Formats: sequence, C-alpha cells, structure tokens
Amino acid sequence: MGAEKKWLLTLFSATFLSLLLLLLSSISALSSPKPFPSIVQHGSHYPPAFAYYIWGGRGDRGRILRLLLAVYHPRNRYLLHLSADESEDERRHLASAIKAVPAIRAFGNVDVVGKPDRITYMGSSNIATTLRAAAILLKFDSGWDWFVTLSAMDYPLITQDDLSHVFSSVRRDLNFIDHTSDLGWKELHRVRPIVVDPGLYLARRSQIFHATEKRKTPDAFRIFTGSPWVILSRSFLEFCILGWDNLPRTMLMYFTNVMLSQEGYFHSVICNSPEFKNTTVNSDLRYMIWDTPPKMEPHFLNISDYDQMVQGGAAFARQFQKDDPVLDMVDERILKRGRNRAAPGAWCSGWKSWWMDPCSQWGDANILKPGPQAKKFEESITNLLDDWTAQSNQCQ
Repeated sequence: MGAEKKWLLTLFSATFLSLLLLLLSSISALSSPKPFPSIVQHGSHYPPAFAYYIWGGRGDRGRILRLLLAVYHPRNRYLLHLSADESEDERRHLASAIKAVPAIRAFGNVDVVGKPDRITYMGSSNIATTLRAAAILLKFDSGWDWFVTLSAMDYPLITQDDLSHVFSSVRRDLNFIDHTSDLGWKELHRVRPIVVDPGLYLARRSQIFHATEKRKTPDAFRIFTGSPWVILSRSFLEFCILGWDNLPRTMLMYFTNVMLSQEGYFHSVICNSPEFKNTTVNSDLRYMIWDTPPKMEPHFLNISDYDQMVQGGAAFARQFQKDDPVLDMVDERILKRGRNRAAPGAWCSGWKSWWMDPCSQWGDANILKPGPQAKKFEESITNLLDDWTAQSNQCQ
C-alpha cells in the first residue's frame, strides 16, 4: 500500500508540473511582444499623426516617462529632452526605461536628446530648444501632421485615439495657438525691455539680465502674444525652420532679447505671414486655472479640480505636482492606463490583466477607437472652428 501511494504521489506531481509548465508557456506566448510592428500608414486618407516635444529639467525623468506613456501611440513621433542641468545618468536611465517598453522598442518612434540644451525659463533659450526639436522631428519623420509642445508638468485629458479621431475632421494646415495683438501691460514690461539670456552662451545656468535702456515697440511688424503651449501644423513649422521667407529669422533675431519670448515668437511669425495668418485657431487646447490678474504660472491642479477639468473639453491640462493623486484618477477613469504601461488604444490587442500589458501585443496601428471624452473634445473643436470660419481675419 505504501508503494502504491508513493506511485500515485509521483504521478500527481508529474501531472501538476506538466500543467504548470503548459500554463507558463501559454502566458509567455500571450505576453511576449509581437516580433514585427504593423505598418503605420500616413497621409490624407489615414488618421493624423502628432510629433510631441516633451521636455523637463532636474528631477523630471519619472514625470517625462509617465507623460510619454500617457500620450503614446505607434502612429506618433516623440522627442524627449531632459535639460542640461540634469545628469547624464538620468538621461541614460530614461533611455533604458523607454527601450523596456515592447511597443516603443518595436516601432522605434521615441528619441531622447543626447546633447541637451540649457533652458532659462524667462529667456530665449526656450525658443532655441523648441526650434531645434521641431527641426529634429522634421528630419526624422515625414509622416506627422501637427507639432505638440508639452512639459513634464502637463498631462492629457483624452486618449490618443480621441485626439486623432477628432483631428481627422480638421484641416491639416490649421494651427492651434492662443494669440492677441492687444499687448496691454506687456508692451511696457515684456516687449520694450531688452534682456539677455545667459543660457545661450554660458556653460552654467544663470538668470536673464536686463539692459539699462528700453527700445521702441516695432512698427515694421506687429507683435502678438499669447500662451507658450501650441499645436502647430507641419507646413508652418517647415516655414519657420526652412525659412524660404526671411520673416522667421527676422523675428528670431528680435525675440532673442525679449523676456518670455516663447509667449510671442510663433504668434508673431504666424500673424505677420500672409501665407499663414488665416490658419490660426485662437486656442491652445489646454485646461488651466489662473489668478486674476494672472501670475507667472497657473495653479497646480488637484483632485478638487477633477470634475471641472474633465468637463472642459480640453486635450491637455497643466500644471500638476509630481505624482499628484489626480493623475491616478485620469489614468484610471479616462486613459484606462495601468502603472508603468502605455495608455491602451485600438492598436493594442493583448489581454488586459494584472500580469499582462494589453499593449505588449498589437494589431493594426491605423485604426481608432475613441472613448467617452472624445465627444466633449469634439464639441470644443467644433465651436472653435465655427468661430474660425466666422472671422475673415484671424490675427487681430
């Protein structure tokens, strides 16, 4: 009887191990990434694609990675910039973390700036780095339609399927840029003062300094100002970078010595260009809460702002503290995104579970499945385009 029990125990153990190995093999087969990415199609007959420039400073590696995963889609292109005040180790850690994401590794559509720039918030080094980013993205990828600027303090309020779905009905030469020629107090305190940005020529970061005299407001062109956060068309960025007209260079020379030039450079170039001045939709598509009168930066958003924020119909919101709980709410309720995972879209074909990332398997990257937030965002875009259509002169 003892020998029989021993034999049954051996048989049971062997059967159990076989089933366990079969289960592990099945899980491995399901969770292993697809060996080749699907073909990404670009052009007027396919959904639009976006080129994202995401930047941050010291201590922002984790925030940039989280933001990247929240806005990731195989159709888009991404350039990440940790400024020069961050260490090389942090840049390498960021690059390694990106390569660990199966879809990013397969599609190869995310790059990290290896030779970073110094950025002075109040100075023109912001414009220099943004133009550099646009030039890199134009060179690396011929398929994207719009250029989007984000900082590590930003976060999306819609999925990329939502964004591409709604923008599929938007003319691809339109530019979403908040702008006005009503300078008000900014004329005396921003336009006329002459400032120098040491970030353009000093190895160590320092603050801008002011010249003792002020200059006259230009009369050879009009100055426009507005939000520094933009969504610009590829055609306009080509105009700024390739510069077949001298206007972008002239403006760049002038705004080199303007305080917070990122609030006026693109706005003034586009509104002084006959070719592009009527392609401006007067919105940055961001949700922000400002003081009255506004301070230098908007409020930090938190859980108490969530309901109003998601009802606003914006594509992005700013600004947020690092790992604020409200970001977890956006991940869970809107993006359906797990920790350290890309926000799923129609391109993700894997099972969703605690042990498997649905975006570790993928199907057709050219199909979209908009979610509930797309309707609110579509209403905002429709209202903006109705206003745009009703005005014969967009730059006023």
